[in-house]
Amino acid sequence: MSEWPRPPFRHGSDLRTTRRMARQLRWTLRGNIEPDHRTWADLGAALWDGDPLADEVAAWLLREGMATGRIILERAIEGGLEAVPDAPPELQRFLRETEAVPSWVDPALMRDGARFLHSTGLHGMMVLRDAGLMAGYQAGAINQTLVMTGALQKGVQRRIAETTSWWMDCTADDGMSRQGRGFKATLKVRVMHALVRASVRNRPAWDADWLGLPINQVDMQATYLGFSVVHLLALRATGVVVSAHDARAVMHLWRYIGWLMGVEPRWLYDDEMAGRIGLYHNVISQAPPDSSSVALGRALMDEPLQRHYPWGGAVRGPFNKARHLSLVRLFVGRRGMKHLGLPPSSVWYPALTLLPRLAWTAAHRVWPGGLQQMARRGRAAQEAYLPIMFGGRQPGVAPTVAVADDRAH
Repeated sequence: MSEWPRPPFRHGSDLRTTRRMARQLRWTLRGNIEPDHRTWADLGAALWDGDPLADEVAAWLLREGMATGRIILERAIEGGLEAVPDAPPELQRFLRETEAVPSWVDPALMRDGARFLHSTGLHGMMVLRDAGLMAGYQAGAINQTLVMTGALQKGVQRRIAETTSWWMDCTADDGMSRQGRGFKATLKVRVMHALVRASVRNRPAWDADWLGLPINQVDMQATYLGFSVVHLLALRATGVVVSAHDARAVMHLWRYIGWLMGVEPRWLYDDEMAGRIGLYHNVISQAPPDSSSVALGRALMDEPLQRHYPWGGAVRGPFNKARHLSLVRLFVGRRGMKHLGLPPSSVWYPALTLLPRLAWTAAHRVWPGGLQQMARRGRAAQEAYLPIMFGGRQPGVAPTVAVADDRAH
């Protein structure tokens, strides 16, 4: 629990605006879902809370020197403590705690969650970008870490590609096992977040009274819920059939990924409805859109034009930009488009594709072997699209995966 005397001023600073932002989400909830006094106070206090386990590793890295420390860190993440017998205490604690899989983890259920995400193919990646990332840019305070780390100058296309690569690693078959790519990549991202936190919090431009701590628990939770709850809602809204088991499996997978990323257990959910309520509380507590929302929104709007298409880029880029804008319009509404500085658009793309997608995904649940076939083809399509995002370069891990994409990445 934080020892700070009061929450940062951003906490619930414009409830009128944030309740409007959460209106569509409110329609999916049942009962009295407003936060009680204790929940609201805990959210405010958590804006001062970081990730002590990773923060200790970051402090050691800065003392040791990045050139030497990074080599030791990489070796330990790849091979465990056996590979680094003289590891410093901070790194030993970090690895022992992250390698101790919680008793609630069900590997078979996580595999089911990953395979359902495979089955969503390129459409699943599209709606995650537009509902989980673009819509999230409306939370102006979360954006400040991205702005201060030069996210706009470094290029949105590269960052989105790296975030997608991380998501692919996490959702690979057994990607979250100890030797899985997702497990290792997540630990690296977690430490990078701690380094960013240490750097940004000490900058004169960082207004702690307003913002709290960079990459704090509330903002980390927002990112985690974007990959889980928001993604499930967006898939349903665009015609993907999601069974109760699919939803439970996806929530379980991301509960573990969130835990490994450093989100405190009290902010994680196994039940989707509980996760929706948690998301609602998070959204209304956030600061409203600001100029950073417009800057990041407009940069992401043009990202499809910067992809590395092997053919037809002059047509495919503008078409992808238009259909992304159409999806964003569905998820955020007219007012949200203005918050993000985006041009007016209609919901033409989801309107044209909803019924065909609904019929397609429903039919695969009836055909013998249909779900397995959809998962194989969907994953193959996701993997084939990575070169278009990277342009033949090696995928890497962005230092801001969880800043709230991006932000998480």
